[in-house]
Amino acid sequence: MGNPMSVVPMRRSIRPTSIAGGTKMRTSVLLTVALLVAVAAAGNAEMPAEKEFVNSIGMKFVRIEPGTFKMGQSGLLPFEVLPHTGGRGDRMDTLRPGDFDEKPVHTVEITKPFYMAVFEVTNFQYEMFDYTHKLVRGKQEGISKDDDEAVIFVNWYEAKIFCDWLSRKEGLPYRLPTEAEWEYACRAGTATNYYPGDVLPEEFRKKGRSLKVGQTPSNAWGLYDMHGNVEEWCRDWYGPYKDGKQTDPVGYADGNIRVTRGGSHGNQIYGLRSANRLGTVPEDKHDLIGFRMVIGELPKTKPLPVPPPPLHQQNVIQRSLKEVSKGPDPDKPYFKGPRKYVNIPHQMEGPVFASHSHSPCIAACPNGDLLAVWFSCVSERDREMTVAASRLRYREEQWDPATLFWDAPDRNEVGSGVGSYENGNIYSAVSLSAGAGYCRSAKVLRTSTDSGATWSAPTLSGAERAAGGGYPGHVAFKLKDGTLVANAFTKLLMSRDNGLSWYNPGGVIRGGHVCVTQLNDGRFFVLTRGEEVEGMMATSISDDLGKSYTYSPSPFPAIEGGQSSTLLRLREGPLFFGSFADWGIEITDASGDKRVVRGLFAAVSTDEGKTWPYMRLVTDDGPGRPVESTNGGLFTMSAGNSEYQGYTNGCQSADGLIHIISSRQHFTFNLKWLMTPAPAPRYPLVKVKHVKETFTGPGFDADGWGEYRNYQGGFTGKGTYQIDSGGRLNGLNRIVGEGSFEVIMAFDNLRFNPPAGSTYPGVLLRLRDARIRDMFYYIGPDQLQIISLDRQHEKGNSERSTESKVKLEKAPKSAKVKLVWTESDRRLRVFYGLDGAEPVTEMPYSATKEMPKDATAAAPAGLFYGRRFSETTAIYLMAENGTCDIDYFELRPLKP
Repeated sequence: MGNPMSVVPMRRSIRPTSIAGGTKMRTSVLLTVALLVAVAAAGNAEMPAEKEFVNSIGMKFVRIEPGTFKMGQSGLLPFEVLPHTGGRGDRMDTLRPGDFDEKPVHTVEITKPFYMAVFEVTNFQYEMFDYTHKLVRGKQEGISKDDDEAVIFVNWYEAKIFCDWLSRKEGLPYRLPTEAEWEYACRAGTATNYYPGDVLPEEFRKKGRSLKVGQTPSNAWGLYDMHGNVEEWCRDWYGPYKDGKQTDPVGYADGNIRVTRGGSHGNQIYGLRSANRLGTVPEDKHDLIGFRMVIGELPKTKPLPVPPPPLHQQNVIQRSLKEVSKGPDPDKPYFKGPRKYVNIPHQMEGPVFASHSHSPCIAACPNGDLLAVWFSCVSERDREMTVAASRLRYREEQWDPATLFWDAPDRNEVGSGVGSYENGNIYSAVSLSAGAGYCRSAKVLRTSTDSGATWSAPTLSGAERAAGGGYPGHVAFKLKDGTLVANAFTKLLMSRDNGLSWYNPGGVIRGGHVCVTQLNDGRFFVLTRGEEVEGMMATSISDDLGKSYTYSPSPFPAIEGGQSSTLLRLREGPLFFGSFADWGIEITDASGDKRVVRGLFAAVSTDEGKTWPYMRLVTDDGPGRPVESTNGGLFTMSAGNSEYQGYTNGCQSADGLIHIISSRQHFTFNLKWLMTPAPAPRYPLVKVKHVKETFTGPGFDADGWGEYRNYQGGFTGKGTYQIDSGGRLNGLNRIVGEGSFEVIMAFDNLRFNPPAGSTYPGVLLRLRDARIRDMFYYIGPDQLQIISLDRQHEKGNSERSTESKVKLEKAPKSAKVKLVWTESDRRLRVFYGLDGAEPVTEMPYSATKEMPKDATAAAPAGLFYGRRFSETTAIYLMAENGTCDIDYFELRPLKP
């Protein structure tokens, strides 16, 4: 038989409006396909030579000529291109340079021409190959129902098989584009952020839910929908860019993630840039991903070797269980900590981020090491998120610096964890959102048989992304019949097939952030955050394997946002519980005295949760000293105060030691320490001391400064310390302590990024007493503002706020601020001076000046607080979406 290419006319002019869709055209194309199936190819067809080409099923292609371009993101992005967070809606100025994986910018040469499809593959075209795909049309909120809409719910393997099918039918080398070919074709000779320019025009910003192809202007080479509509699978494995010129690159030799490009209807315009990289596991398929094809032989370039493993996978020594089971004497109290496991420099903006580290998990490895993983990001609802990890090696004192554990680029991965199987192997369960947010997430599962030195290929569960999420973070325990029981935020999930699928037993747990264990009598015992009972943390108990629950108050104080608890069944038998007490919890120390302590505490029950007679503050009970909490905020660790916020997780290692991590720190102790009363306080409270800081560098004049979140800058060499902030709440902080004080600060070279939505640029001073008292003082381009929050005032433990503003006629270039706290009358006064003026002008306050109950005179000026600031009070010097140079800081104690 003859070559089918000689039977069917294959070349014609391209008209963007003639997309497969009309009945006449569909009939013609179907007849053509039937003819092609019936005709055996005599050999490979000749490559097209014309500028334009239409294949047997109506797909239109244009010829892409060889050339050279710069691959990656160059320069700073305009503010209007930057994404806004999914929570408050703040603009993420941190991303002005682009994403970390778009660097280094490098020259790429494409040496051979190829043809690229003008449009993304449509439902009609794909279903000529797989007619069963019709069953999933419109399954996601009615998206992509029509013939001429981009096909979705196609994974990488299915897209490749479609290319192979067409190749066999027509004798032409159909395939997915390489990542370099895709960006080269998208740019079409441009070097701007998008092919129309540096800011994407309004007509490209998807409105409505239609995925009809070809509805926005093409680029100069005649390609449509390169910015948005659906992401497009590329051939490459995802990996870091290499510096230096590359010729016809084909990506890495192996990997876990396949690249997608172009962004979709689910992206903000930041994610639609020519340089933006996305990706997911090749088995994944959802409503944001489709594909387009190219025609041309794959370049014969040798793939790049797989990058070396991250630090937490390097030099992992294997040890026997007998060796690592040797630990401290279990009959003597043992405590160590805190040891910081989140070690990320404040400048880091990828692949791990200094801005926000949260929601950790810890696993005891069979070789005696500890492995911690957590999400790392700027905003926990958004796409830049990655998963970080650190290793504490057996018998070492310090955790390794944090390195990347997992990243599906431009996917949210908020619910990730690690744990141990009964056979000693460890597992990783990483959330994989379709895009931003964490309500539509699948799970990527990996296992390690060598303590995390290597990991299995990822297995995807829940690609359908059922509403509300159907996959847990980590397994809590196993029933006698082998059923796994795991927590999934507000519910329990169970699995009878070792985690391949999960089901909800049906009972409603009171609250969220579930902590669960099974009691010896078979009942499920659950403690949660939120939905308190009688003002205390809720207990939910099920005696029918999770089908129903009864509720009662626990003896523990309720926790709130930024906090989560840990519940473990210890190998010795008792239950262990770790949580937080914002307003304090009563303990009995070794002297027999009862006293109230605040912060992270631990409790032990020896009667299956009926009582919790053993309770201690998680502290070494030593002299008060500054310690970092979530994101670098400082607290005073002492006999009366411990860490006041964070998500916690815990495990017990082979040597019997109990490990609990917060969002920053790691604490280790044994059961004997937990069951031994804390010593009576031996050291005085931390008081205000004189501190003078000139910022002349190269280091700080005074000890005790801590870096908070993420910023660029540092000592300028000109007697200032610069904070260049691309978001909220970034800068320095230090402990103030207890007692009356005066603090004077000077700021120069104030620069404010443009405001937008909830983004309000400025210098921000914060005085914070744990989570109880807060004072924010903003110096913005058009106003000064105080917001004061007091959650423990004389009317009870509820939030009371005070707000005060001063309008400005012009943006200040410098500012001086003085705070005066008088402990005797519990008043805080705020003074300012702008553009060279001394801080002698006092901020106006609320017209109602509240009086303390024991007052004997008229109310003095200032913000009134119901209680005194404690020894854990800290002051923060920060910038938000802008830059400032801190010129001077002096803290002086005052007489009460």
